[in-house]
Amino acid sequence: MNKDSDNIPDFRPLADRMRPQCLSEVCGQEHLLGEGKSLRQAVDAGNVHSMILWGPPGTGKTTLARIIAEQSNAEFISLSAVLSGVKEIRAAIEQAKLHQQLNQRQTILFVDEVHRFNKSQQDAFLPHVEDGTIVFIGATTENPSFELNNALLSRVRVYVLKSLARESILELLKNALLNKDNGLGLREVNVEDDALAMLAMVADGDARLSLNMLEIAADIADQQGTVSVEVMQQVVGEGVRRFDKGGDVFYEQISALHKSVRGSSPDAALYWLVRMLDGGCDPLYVARRLVRIASEDIGNADPRAMQICLNAWDVQMRLGSPEGELALAQAVIYLASAAKSNAVYMAYKAARNDIKKYGSLEVPMHLRNAPTKLMKEMDFGKEYQYAHDQQEAYVAGEQYFPDGMEGSCYYFPVNRGLEIKIAEKLDHLRQLDKKAQIKGKKAIKNVQ
Repeated sequence: MNKDSDNIPDFRPLADRMRPQCLSEVCGQEHLLGEGKSLRQAVDAGNVHSMILWGPPGTGKTTLARIIAEQSNAEFISLSAVLSGVKEIRAAIEQAKLHQQLNQRQTILFVDEVHRFNKSQQDAFLPHVEDGTIVFIGATTENPSFELNNALLSRVRVYVLKSLARESILELLKNALLNKDNGLGLREVNVEDDALAMLAMVADGDARLSLNMLEIAADIADQQGTVSVEVMQQVVGEGVRRFDKGGDVFYEQISALHKSVRGSSPDAALYWLVRMLDGGCDPLYVARRLVRIASEDIGNADPRAMQICLNAWDVQMRLGSPEGELALAQAVIYLASAAKSNAVYMAYKAARNDIKKYGSLEVPMHLRNAPTKLMKEMDFGKEYQYAHDQQEAYVAGEQYFPDGMEGSCYYFPVNRGLEIKIAEKLDHLRQLDKKAQIKGKKAIKNVQ
């Protein structure tokens, strides 16, 4: 029995049914698709080129690839790097060659999650991109600089898609509620304004997530088809802030936390700390990073910073949440408020560079230990002067570097915090060294 196709129910998810069909329907991404923008101009002119679409989930990467193929009158082949291998890549290339020979049409090969392909799989595309068999479009949530081969990157242009603004998500949701063809318009679902605003906030810039949750909310609406704040709360639960524990967002937020501390902004530093913990970051990882920050950016300007970080780490390990997280917050605020110095960090790097430069120089004889008779007979430790026997517990003019590195200096205290006092002390000791050197030269001259 034949059925009118219009009466066949559409079981596709709402997010798929509401997928834009042309560039003018795409929500957000004005920096790429606005009038006069590079990608918009290329698509409108039919000058499609190979590209990587890089952005968070739900920002329209797959949709944009499909629209580009449609507006370019090109064949569209889609692969998922999660499900495909070299066999599927070869089959797609053969299909593209057939389209080229039989239909005289260009083929756009779209690869979702392209960062999941290994080096050999990525290399498989290269000759076919070069000879024009395919226009390659890859989609990824990960930084292409780290996840894609340089050879592939050199043949494509990278476009960065941004999370949708809350206003754009609201517009998307309202369109879905009114749309009678593919949306929820025929169901006459009424979502309270506050409930819709809650959903737009929790979606965190992810269009697909927002539409999926809207559809679930519509399914559990009351008998009048109303979705109240209480109903929406059941759907969104605690909410899901975007935080990929091993991906770009992870490192971006860690970087933001570190730089906020370095920039002496306790409020911003606290924001990024709470943002990370709220997104599921391991508090012990944060504790380790704070210890690093205490050394790298504060150092001897305020040695208490290191101890406060270690204490916070200890509290987190002993008590867990929420007590441990409050201790981390205390540490972050202290670090951001403390005097800053990277003198230790820079000194450490300079010393490492000299070790690479000079290699394995011998320890001077007077600095060597002599626990045996043989070593003493070989002059190990000879002429070593015990610092505590000297005035100010300092041997003026003594050389502690290997031969050839005399006078090397790595540590330059800054004029902040405790390092002001440290600088004064070191300057005093260097003045004693100069006096000892002058005295030594005079003694040698008198002997001559």
